[in-house]
Amino acid sequence: MNTLINNPIVLVLNRNWQAINVRTPAEAFCQMATDVATALDIREDESMIPTKWEDWKHLPVRERDFSVGTAHGPVRVPTVVVLSRFAKVPMKRPKFNARNLWERDGGRCQYTGRPLRPGEGNIDHVVPRSRGGETSWENCVIAAREVNSRKANRTPEEAGLRLISPPAAPRELPATLLLRNVHGIPDWEPFLRS
Repeated sequence: MNTLINNPIVLVLNRNWQAINVRTPAEAFCQMATDVATALDIREDESMIPTKWEDWKHLPVRERDFSVGTAHGPVRVPTVVVLSRFAKVPMKRPKFNARNLWERDGGRCQYTGRPLRPGEGNIDHVVPRSRGGETSWENCVIAAREVNSRKANRTPEEAGLRLISPPAAPRELPATLLLRNVHGIPDWEPFLRS
C-alpha cells in the first residue's frame, strides 16, 4: 500500500489540459484537497468529468482502479489531475543517460561518423575520467567500441582523433515531450499522443 501512495502514477495536466508532469497519489490528493488540482473521472465511454475532492472521495472504486484505504473506506486514486491555475508548459532538458546520449548523437560514432547498431558503441569521456573529466553532456559522446578502446585514457588529440562536433547539452524541450507512460496507464494516452 505504501508503495502505491508514493509511486508516480498520476499524470498532471496544466489548466489547458497539456501533460506537464507526473506525481504520486499522495501529492495528487494534497493538490486536490487544497483546490490546486481537480481529478478527471475517466469513464468507460472515454468521457472525462472534472471532479473536485469533495465529490471524488465518494466515488465508487471500480475494478480497474487503484485505491488507498482510509478510515472512511477506500478512495480511488486518480490517474489524471488538472491544475486549476497553472497554464505554462515547463521546459526541461532530457536527463543525462546512455539512451538520451545515443539519441543526441544520432546513434553515430562521434569520431568516425559511422552509424552504430545497439551494442557496437559505448560512452566515451572526451577528457578521460582519469584526468578529471566529468560524466556530463559536455564531456561524453557515443563512440564505436574499437575507437574508444584505441583512444583509451587519452584526449582525442593525443589519440589522433577528431570529434565531428563538440559535445553539448541538448536544448530544453517542452516537458510534455519528455513524459513517458512507463506504467502503461491507458487513461494517459490521449494526453501523451504527439
